[in-house]
Amino acid sequence: MTGIDWVSWHDHYDEPGSSLERRLRAVRRWIGAALDEGACRVVSLCAGQGRDLLPVLAAHPRRGQVRARLVELDERNVAEARRNAPEGVEVVCGDAAVTDAYAGAVPADLVLACGVFGNITDDDVRRTVATLPRLCAPGATVIWTRGRHEPDLVPVISAWFEAEGFEQVAQEGAEYGYGIGVHRYTGPPVPLEPGRRMFTFRA
Repeated sequence: MTGIDWVSWHDHYDEPGSSLERRLRAVRRWIGAALDEGACRVVSLCAGQGRDLLPVLAAHPRRGQVRARLVELDERNVAEARRNAPEGVEVVCGDAAVTDAYAGAVPADLVLACGVFGNITDDDVRRTVATLPRLCAPGATVIWTRGRHEPDLVPVISAWFEAEGFEQVAQEGAEYGYGIGVHRYTGPPVPLEPGRRMFTFRA
């Protein structure tokens, strides 16, 4: 873990008009779209308090058909997510960077990697993108975020996704300093490889 207080970090979501609040609204919209399209299995990396997925899922008419696993290392955030998790959602206190955390929950139809790519090295972003097919069912949607500070890695990340068998559905958020990427996995099934580390947080 890093020295950042990841509980108070979530307070920025509550600031109307802040970049994080706007990012959250956009991510929720895409989550809703994926659920509308029939996503039934969801995994979330470094899920925090689950503020992106949980409110959308709780209000969605298909919520009873969805099974989700949120993986988060901060025990306080895990407790908060569990308090708000509807039936069918498992909140795991563990290291989201290791593939073992997703055993039994993948292949997923929706994979969330929000708030991850801005806190790891570029090499780790590349490694994570290369591993994501192992978490995805064919046709799965991946929603990811990354700040658009210079040097802007968002276009590069999108190219990495395409190299791993994903097609870009959308990219937005530049007007408020974020890249929000939505990619669909068009490749074949790839088995989960246990014990594989995707990244190390450096924030």
